[in-house]
Amino acid sequence: MKFIKNFFERTEPLVQKGGKYHWLQSVHDGFFTFLYTPKTTSKTGTHIHDYIDLKRTMSIVVLSVVPALLFGMYNVGVQHFKAIGELAATGFFEIFLFGLIKVLPIVIVSYGVGLGIEFVFAQIRGHEIQEGFLVSGILIPLIMPVNTPLWMIAVATAFAVVIGKEVFGGTGMNIWNPALVARAFLFFAYPAQMSGESVWVALKDTDKVVDSFSGATPMADAAVGQLNYSVADAFFGFIPGSIGETSTLAILIGAVLLIVTGIGSWKIMISTIAGGAVMGLILNAFSGSAGLSPEVATYFSMPFWHHLILGGFMFGAIFMATDPVSASRTERGKWIYGFLIGILAIIFRVINPAFPEGMMLAILLMNTFAPLIDHYVVESHVKKRIKRAKVSA
Repeated sequence: MKFIKNFFERTEPLVQKGGKYHWLQSVHDGFFTFLYTPKTTSKTGTHIHDYIDLKRTMSIVVLSVVPALLFGMYNVGVQHFKAIGELAATGFFEIFLFGLIKVLPIVIVSYGVGLGIEFVFAQIRGHEIQEGFLVSGILIPLIMPVNTPLWMIAVATAFAVVIGKEVFGGTGMNIWNPALVARAFLFFAYPAQMSGESVWVALKDTDKVVDSFSGATPMADAAVGQLNYSVADAFFGFIPGSIGETSTLAILIGAVLLIVTGIGSWKIMISTIAGGAVMGLILNAFSGSAGLSPEVATYFSMPFWHHLILGGFMFGAIFMATDPVSASRTERGKWIYGFLIGILAIIFRVINPAFPEGMMLAILLMNTFAPLIDHYVVESHVKKRIKRAKVSA
């Protein structure tokens, strides 16, 4: 790999200020620092250096979603062959290869469009390229239906990078999770392509679907009072849904990595799950109330822990709500922020019949209020310290 490093060092003078290709300086620097340790060092003053920088942080997050990505590819194949009645006769590698062929182009488009825009903005501003999109670029495909057209992925990614992040100043300045901004954009701009039974299963025009197969997600079925899913399939992920959101097991593997490395906030994860469980128990208590339609009463009666393994709840709690930029940053604020996300997600998905999945809106809403939560937490600490100071005086 030394020849690659030699190439970067040999071409470095060409991209410096006054060089022939000076307009490529940010791109050149971005690729070099991604592959190798930056050559810049502190010259003056006192600086605190940590082994964890933005590049390492983003790399760990990307590694943590790999189990969900790989299982998502496999499940895409499972749902396809199940729909056409050939699952039992199809081998593991053929199933996985089918999913790989379907999912990989979505990942490539996401990274290609997003990183391209990041390079352009970095060059215009004369800044270094930040590694923030390394995570957003993999999260965007994982929260999309497999049948989402590639041009929609491109448009949504561009919207998320430009409107969701760059207009606020770039990486570290955005107030909303960029990946969820992309999902929300498609959901409200192209609702027909983001919902229904046909968007979750990859089928060819010539495929004949068996009569017993339904492409509806368990959340869509539950919204009409049908709780006919398998709990085991829901936990392991063998159900229709967004590419990377179906397997609770794969998501929890990623959660362990985030917690062990200290990259993801376990407080936000636990409080989000607790909020969802509490709201599920409250709905269970009111499931027998008069005036509820049979469908709504059935949804109210769903065991609270089923909410945690269905839809995008666990994926959102582990990978989306814990975004360090858009989440609360105070320790007490993290508990409040996560708990409210769990509460709101269950309220949105159960009480709003037109929106069977509520995690996206719950996180975006709490992203908006995260600075306010931190403000009041800090104010509370200041008042307590002033009070203690007066007592001691």
